[in-house]
Amino acid sequence: MGERLMSVLVLLSALGSGLVGGIFFAFSTFVMGALARLPAPQGISAMQSINIVVLNPVFLGAFMGTAALCIIVAIGALLGWAGPHPTLVLAGAALYVIGNIAVTMAGNVPLNNALAAVEPASTEGAAVWARYLSTWTAWNHVRTATGAAAAACFIIAWRWPAAAPA
Repeated sequence: MGERLMSVLVLLSALGSGLVGGIFFAFSTFVMGALARLPAPQGISAMQSINIVVLNPVFLGAFMGTAALCIIVAIGALLGWAGPHPTLVLAGAALYVIGNIAVTMAGNVPLNNALAAVEPASTEGAAVWARYLSTWTAWNHVRTATGAAAAACFIIAWRWPAAAPA
């Protein structure tokens, strides 16, 4: 794989990680707080709607496309194609894939599924919502931090020159 192509893929991985991490940042810093201020049935209904609408080609393309790029650049790093900082490329890829994809699938999606199964105005819905707000948001903080950290790793790997020979 050419050095220029690998450089472009690392840059795209940085952009995707930052973009997705930024989406999660918005939820961590104000969206979930705004939903928590609503009466439980309204908050539940709004989040149920968000969880349906988010499954669209643009978001999924950025979310899963970045994961695919991360796997490609990680392989490139292992094969010595990632320039002078393969460890940073590997770290960025691992942070994104584990901290965004795995956490989403293991933490956030099951909570989304549980929320989808309740009637917003029910007592059960209110109980699920109370747990959802704290647990889902905690997992989302992980996704926010790992998305930002992955982007930082990729940016540093992309821009930081190799050490001068001694």
